[in-house]
Amino acid sequence: MVDSKDGKSVSELDLRSTVTGRNEPTYIPPWTEPYVIGIAGFSGSGKTSVSQRIIQELNQPWTVLLSFDNFYKPLTPEDYKLVAENNYDFDTPDSIDIDLAVETLRSLKEGKKTEIPVYSFAQHARTDKKITIYGATVIIIEGIYALYDKRLLDLMDIKVFVDTELDLCLARRLTRDILYRGRNVEGVIRQWERFVKPNSVASVAPTMQNADLVIPRGLDNSTAIDVMIKHIQNKLALKSAEHLERLKALGLSNKIELSSLDNLKLLPRNNHTAGIHSILFDVHTERTDFIFYFDRIANLLIEQALEQLTCFEETSVSCPSGYEYKGLKPTHDFVAVSIIRSGDCFMNSLRKTFPDIPVGKLLIQSDSLTGEPQLHMEALPQINEESQYFLFDAQIISGAGAIMAIQVLLDHEVKERNIVLISYLSTEVGVRRIFNVFPNITLIVGRLSNMEEVNQEFNSEGFKDTDWMFRNRFIDSLYFGTD
Repeated sequence: MVDSKDGKSVSELDLRSTVTGRNEPTYIPPWTEPYVIGIAGFSGSGKTSVSQRIIQELNQPWTVLLSFDNFYKPLTPEDYKLVAENNYDFDTPDSIDIDLAVETLRSLKEGKKTEIPVYSFAQHARTDKKITIYGATVIIIEGIYALYDKRLLDLMDIKVFVDTELDLCLARRLTRDILYRGRNVEGVIRQWERFVKPNSVASVAPTMQNADLVIPRGLDNSTAIDVMIKHIQNKLALKSAEHLERLKALGLSNKIELSSLDNLKLLPRNNHTAGIHSILFDVHTERTDFIFYFDRIANLLIEQALEQLTCFEETSVSCPSGYEYKGLKPTHDFVAVSIIRSGDCFMNSLRKTFPDIPVGKLLIQSDSLTGEPQLHMEALPQINEESQYFLFDAQIISGAGAIMAIQVLLDHEVKERNIVLISYLSTEVGVRRIFNVFPNITLIVGRLSNMEEVNQEFNSEGFKDTDWMFRNRFIDSLYFGTD
């Protein structure tokens, strides 16, 4: 059990971090509580090299390096003249748009999709290109003034200052600016003597007192860097364990009576569906048959989802014989989102129902050591808040992946009531977790198991959450032939 600062466990705190003002459980994804590392130091001290070493050692694809180089203020025509004469001071705090840096870091820390400006040192201007970032769980903000502004300091979890001799910084700056930034030797030295060195002494050096850790000699100080990285890894492991504990706690509530939920729909049990279930559960079923019958059950699940929608209006069409037929047409667009790769099993059936539907992808995988769900990739179509979203996941076991996927859609301003989650097999604990957090979504399920006591109303077969087919992901392996 993970302990909080006041000594209580997460579950003892009434879902401590997962409670809204209405005392209702809510899901807090890891990217809304990212670990922020601030790295400052003189120009040429090795800040970027230390940052890259941290990224390499953490080995997490959702680590973001946010450089102060991207936040230089746009230059005026008068400024460009000074730049041409090597008389413009790029190293004063006033040359940095710190307000934009604070706004950007705050947006990332709140888990929002954020655009980062791109700065061209050759042109001394921001380019039209922007980098879009979403889902970062570790943010490294690096720059000479990373520890300068209190607003930035308040957003950081650890603050590091890379302390390197100024003569060595000059040598590194000469190499960097001449080779990579299109400068000449005379201009670099003039900039150093007139602006860089005085600002380093007057404005950058005092920020060292704001640091939690000072690393002398930069990347050459392997001992200090290793200690820092170990500390960061321990903090991330604690956050990971707390995230898992919150997810587990979401399934502890028994307030939800599944049979009374109007937005939980199961495929009716009849001879047709029972026959398909028998084929899909049979260990001797050939792969070609498995694909055919899963596509068939997927069609039924999609049709069941369509029956729950109300976004239709009356329309009249002319028949070839001249008669008019009064029917319905959708008032909103439909969008599909697949949780890779389990949700991809539905794509054949989806295309037969909606040939031109836009499809988004979410790659959510569990950590091989901790089991924590992690968002690796999101590629969503253009968001229209009134569109109806079909979210596909062939199996819901713990519910963690589906919860994270729904949260991604909500972060992209999709309304909860417009989300329809479609799954073939689901456990009761997974369903409870989902509805504890997102009570307004619609969930379509083929078969549902029970945690303990069997509910004959919707589970006449007596499936339990611990049964093999409900606790093991086998559908996508058989469907795509990777088992």
